[in-house]
Amino acid sequence: MYSADTWPIAAALLQFPHRLPDGRTTHEQTPEEWARTLREVAGAGFSEVDLTDSWVRPGDLDGGRLAELKGALAATGLVAPAISAIRCSVIDPVDGDDNLAYSHRTIDAAAELGVPVVSFGLHRPLTPEQQRVLWFWTVPGPRDPEGDRETWQKAVTRLRELADHAAEVNVALTLEMYEDTYLGTADSAVALLTDIARDNVGLNPDLGNLLRMQRPVESWESMVEKTLPHANYWHVKNYYRSEDPATGTVLTAPAPLESGFMNYRKAVRFALENGYTGAFCVEHYGGDGLSVSATNRDYLRRVLAAAAV
Repeated sequence: MYSADTWPIAAALLQFPHRLPDGRTTHEQTPEEWARTLREVAGAGFSEVDLTDSWVRPGDLDGGRLAELKGALAATGLVAPAISAIRCSVIDPVDGDDNLAYSHRTIDAAAELGVPVVSFGLHRPLTPEQQRVLWFWTVPGPRDPEGDRETWQKAVTRLRELADHAAEVNVALTLEMYEDTYLGTADSAVALLTDIARDNVGLNPDLGNLLRMQRPVESWESMVEKTLPHANYWHVKNYYRSEDPATGTVLTAPAPLESGFMNYRKAVRFALENGYTGAFCVEHYGGDGLSVSATNRDYLRRVLAAAAV
């Protein structure tokens, strides 16, 4: 379907906050201010952008503002292959009902914007303790209850409900893997996807979310083999990982895609051999994340070219 040069590789918007230094939120910005941010992404060499809702929440915009967002994208020449709705778990014990309603609105917003995929996960907002440290993943966050069949079934039922809604408006869903949730291991993610049993739902195997955990993890090769055959969208990022077997100490930090612990050349080749045709979304935490994401994009294009796509 794509060549190495045309494969959609989107920039995440992790570097652009929702709350602005002047006290406003991005929802109060003008279309030109939105376009200014998007032009910065285009200026880094991107033709695609993931509408990460930590920047603007499309599901909370009315029809007129959605039209303005669509216009800002068009004005900057960017295409959005996906909306990533993050930290809005539909089984959050406090906000699950509100998150479910927001997720439905996000699906409708995707259809209005012409965005073909929405990425949902089961991860929750960062705790105050996580917000106080340099890297939030070094402090344990909320966990989905292990072995709780009632909560598991609630996740299945609610995600299936979203899938059926999405199918009605010709949108696909992808489920982002994330530590300590029911999407937090390769086996659990595939099991949840199997229980949902909807053709318009796949996995977003964001394995960086798991490899950065400062504890023992399943090998990335094993996780790739289990999850990539089910992938329809892919957040890609990498981490340095150092393990001291004498003390059990594990330390991790963000890395460019080509330099980190996981071999993305091998992972991407495996994905292509197993029929992967979805877009990529390049992410990076820390420093000039947009520029590192651009470096990651260029690396991916070299990998794709080597795979002769």
